[in-house]
Amino acid sequence: MNGEESKSGLHIDADWKTEAAREKERLAQQEQREAGPPAGGGASPEMFVELINLLAIQATVALGGYQGSGGERIPANPAAAKHHIDLLEVLEKKTKGNLTEEEKSVLSGVLYELRMQFVQSASAPPPPDPAKP
Repeated sequence: MNGEESKSGLHIDADWKTEAAREKERLAQQEQREAGPPAGGGASPEMFVELINLLAIQATVALGGYQGSGGERIPANPAAAKHHIDLLEVLEKKTKGNLTEEEKSVLSGVLYELRMQFVQSASAPPPPDPAKP
């Protein structure tokens, strides 16, 4: 016979043991998913890209790339733009060797674009002041 006989008279075969082990594994995986990422370093790649986007949007706003809710122009703030670009550079240096190819590509692409926008805004003539005739 392919099974075992317990002292209580129950018959336990190998298929039942295998199925019980699979169920136990499924339950452990489900509990792990429901518990979320482990504390202290379980950040997903999507969260890293969100962080990059957060800093990039701040830099873009500081470069004068957005309008206010009423359509008014938000004045450029080169110092703030440089600060946010510098923060992204620090992030790039501190995470070197620890990023996936996608994360590395997103970060380097965003930095390149922001640097180009910064150079363009620094070399562009200031926009005319609508208050002066």
